[in-house]
Amino acid sequence: MDHYVVPLAFKQTVERYGDRVALRKKEFGLWHDISWQEYYLRAKYVGSALISMGLQKGECVSIIGDNCPEWVIIDMGIQCAGGVAVGVYSTNAWPQVEYVIENSESRFFFVENEEQLDKWLHFREKVPFLRKVIVWDLEGLRHFRDPMVMSFDKLLEVGKEAVEKEPDLFESRMSQIGPEDISVLIYTSGTTGPPKGAMLTHKNVMWMGRAITRDNPVYDTDEVMSFLPLCHIFERLFSVFGHITHGYTVNFIESLDTVTDNMREISPTVGYAVPRIWEKYLSAVYIRMSDATWFKRMVFGAAFKIGKSRATLRMNFKPVPFYLEMLYWLASLAVFRKLKERLGFDRMRVAYSGAAPIAPDVLHFFQSIGVNLIEGYGQTEGTGVTCVSRMGRVKYGTVGPPLTGIEVRLAEDGEILVRSPGVFKGYYRNPEATEQTIRDGWLYSGDVGEIDEDGYLKITDRKKDIIVTAGGKNITPQYIENKLKASPYINDAVVIGDRRKYLTCLIMIDEDNVVKYAQDNKVQFSTYKDLTQSPAILELIQGEVDNVNQTLSRVEQVKKFTILPKKLYEEDGEVTPTMKVKRKFVSEAFGDLIEAMYKGRR
Repeated sequence: MDHYVVPLAFKQTVERYGDRVALRKKEFGLWHDISWQEYYLRAKYVGSALISMGLQKGECVSIIGDNCPEWVIIDMGIQCAGGVAVGVYSTNAWPQVEYVIENSESRFFFVENEEQLDKWLHFREKVPFLRKVIVWDLEGLRHFRDPMVMSFDKLLEVGKEAVEKEPDLFESRMSQIGPEDISVLIYTSGTTGPPKGAMLTHKNVMWMGRAITRDNPVYDTDEVMSFLPLCHIFERLFSVFGHITHGYTVNFIESLDTVTDNMREISPTVGYAVPRIWEKYLSAVYIRMSDATWFKRMVFGAAFKIGKSRATLRMNFKPVPFYLEMLYWLASLAVFRKLKERLGFDRMRVAYSGAAPIAPDVLHFFQSIGVNLIEGYGQTEGTGVTCVSRMGRVKYGTVGPPLTGIEVRLAEDGEILVRSPGVFKGYYRNPEATEQTIRDGWLYSGDVGEIDEDGYLKITDRKKDIIVTAGGKNITPQYIENKLKASPYINDAVVIGDRRKYLTCLIMIDEDNVVKYAQDNKVQFSTYKDLTQSPAILELIQGEVDNVNQTLSRVEQVKKFTILPKKLYEEDGEVTPTMKVKRKFVSEAFGDLIEAMYKGRR
């Protein structure tokens, strides 16, 4: 059972790889490497400092900041010291940060910089159990003095002194940790109600670190790029738990603005992102093609047609004829190879989309150009992954079969139930919610789905989002929204219609593509709001909605739509950190626009 504990898995990997590169970060234009040995030593100093400053086994420590080596070093230090690591979204406003610190009763709080420290200053009086705040980027804080605040460098010194005084302090604490102890608290993004802290044990995270790579292998020579929020289970699996299990290299981006540049530089061998990122890449290809010469467009069009025919056969589990494989090989040589190089996907053996549903057409596009994009499905409460397709066996419109070792069955109402060693221990300090979610060892996911003859799962919707029309018809909005989101001009869509006579839709446009369309077609606008209300743009979106309506039954068709006059921001509580639109919030915030679509129509 030893390998089901984070510290021991970490230590074994460090012993195996020693001087090899574990973490890499770009600063001031240069890449800096951190070896496994160095990673361990810094984590040891962090953990030893926390123990010497009074951290007891099982107490929580919070971390807020963007992805960087410090984040995972701190994370590892906390877990090896028997603490529970709690990530906080760096985009959270101070009341949300206060909620996590207060709810988890964190004893220490690691913050990245001045901006994050400011958040703590708003609620410092309300969290008396917090002992110290530690800052790792001191820019703008050189002259800041506060007895509660210390620098990360100072903490490392404290740790080093503690190790010199008591050499086995850290290792003896590591040996006390068992598989059922809590490793991390992950606060679910709360599309409904306040976030709940999901308790994941050492056994949960270490079992999943191996399980995700059992069906689609990962090697110690792989490179990944860390840019999704580290407090989300999706990134944590790759940057922390999968990393310490398999010993590959994690590369950290410079900032969110440089994702595409860093992708080209690093050219990861395993890719992963939320659907919004894959959609953005798809849009970029479309924009580039619409600007290309007639000849280039024609060549791409012909190559894409070949790729699409091949992907359609493969994604429906049908054999690909030899002549088509030969044509695809030529298309790949002439077009796709260059395209993938430009995107930074040339070494990508496998890529995952997760955290929200992706439009099947987006998956189809990437499979057509030879990027092996696979959709995974799961939730925090199941340690992130329940189902994932196997490489070369990606089925159109499904999220694949369960991972090896996971059981999935459907309740009578179609709700997806999950049983596995990855099912969480429960919600922190919330037994009522735990009882509703875990019953008889089964995790009640809140999602509704179907299982096909090949054992592949298809998600139809969130249970609570299903629309019952005034005529009593059950409609799954996600299915319609995904079809709309496949349009290069539509970023997101919220279908409305519960207890109404017909369906309507709030649409968020894809700014880049719509602005490009407006410029190409000489559409005048000065602000974002002007753009959303321009007759030419309304006509453009109407065309996209009409195309989708043609593929739907009459009751599922969207009769009216409204383009939202403003962009949605996470800071305003309109989308979650993984870019999922908060349906309830949007329905309330734009209630007047919704009502207007139901007025004056019989």
